Amino acid sequence: MTIHHAIWSVGHPPVSLARAKLPSEKTLEEMIVAAPEILSDSWMLIGRQAKTSHGGIIDLLAIAPDGTLVLIELKRDKTPWTVIAQALDYATWVESLEPQDIVAIYSRFSKGRSLSDDFRARFGGSLNDEMLNRAHEIVVVAAELDASSERIVTYLADRGIAINVLCFQVFTFGGQQLLSRVWLNDRVDPPVEKKSDAGGGPEPWNGEFYASFGVGSSRSWNEAVRYGFISAGGASWYSKTLGLLKAGDRIWVKSPDHGFVGVGIVTGTAEPAADFQLMNDMGERVPALDILKEGDYHRAFADDPDRCEWFVSVDWLATVPLNQAVKEIGLFGNQNTVCRPTTPKWRTTVEYLKTRFAVVDG
Repeated sequence: MTIHHAIWSVGHPPVSLARAKLPSEKTLEEMIVAAPEILSDSWMLIGRQAKTSHGGIIDLLAIAPDGTLVLIELKRDKTPWTVIAQALDYATWVESLEPQDIVAIYSRFSKGRSLSDDFRARFGGSLNDEMLNRAHEIVVVAAELDASSERIVTYLADRGIAINVLCFQVFTFGGQQLLSRVWLNDRVDPPVEKKSDAGGGPEPWNGEFYASFGVGSSRSWNEAVRYGFISAGGASWYSKTLGLLKAGDRIWVKSPDHGFVGVGIVTGTAEPAADFQLMNDMGERVPALDILKEGDYHRAFADDPDRCEWFVSVDWLATVPLNQAVKEIGLFGNQNTVCRPTTPKWRTTVEYLKTRFAVVDG
């Protein structure tokens, strides 16, 4: 399936914009460094022209909120399949990076700034050695994608390799050049972990979902309990994995920096703030943003599907206040909003939480 870009001006009749080309890959690279949201508003750039131990040079390196590293290769013209092989070779080097290596890469890129401090400022959470580079992704940015490259990328992605292609096209309009982009694969699955938790490798998923619920000015745990929901927003990285949930799923909810605070049964699918409704005190269903007062819930982006708050309704089985959260050494944790863990630590965590929340199967 070849990806085609086309843009028309709005009018009568509409006019198709003429295609153009960027003068060089460096131009695109400089644009992305100046505005990383061209690729994703959920990533933070940490490296540029990073030299690998194999003698290669990675165009850009980014980090996601969960510590995943994103290897970005830029190609202005049509992408031959050899570029995919090159990116995979670079990925073997990225996989081997230790925390101190990543800190050094960022120090060179940022002219001496602290990766931990800048990560907290960007994402609002702490970055520790355990989460850093547990997984990595490969992103190839190209003007076009040939059939061979598409087959290879699709084959790898279907088998759990976190690889994607972002195709871009330049158009001219009124003396300006405009850039459009589209992803080859649009997935909701979180990246596959590279390193297993202590206690063994991957095992079959136990059917229990992990959910992270961030509290603060954006949202309120008290309201989530009162009205029956979990939510996430601000960028598609945070909200997208809510799409993994369907009615009947059981979720164990952890609040970052607090601990596990609830367990419930999902009763619906993810909905954007503009569509999500709640029951008010008079038994009427009204827009959620009309009655939620203890958090902002990204109201300013209510009409933006990528940045708005997304909600999933939940029938709570048991909850506790934040100051009574279950927080013990050795319990599972993850910064994805929703995930399906396959580590022994998640199985033992769920068994422990069942006793703490008095949940009986069946």
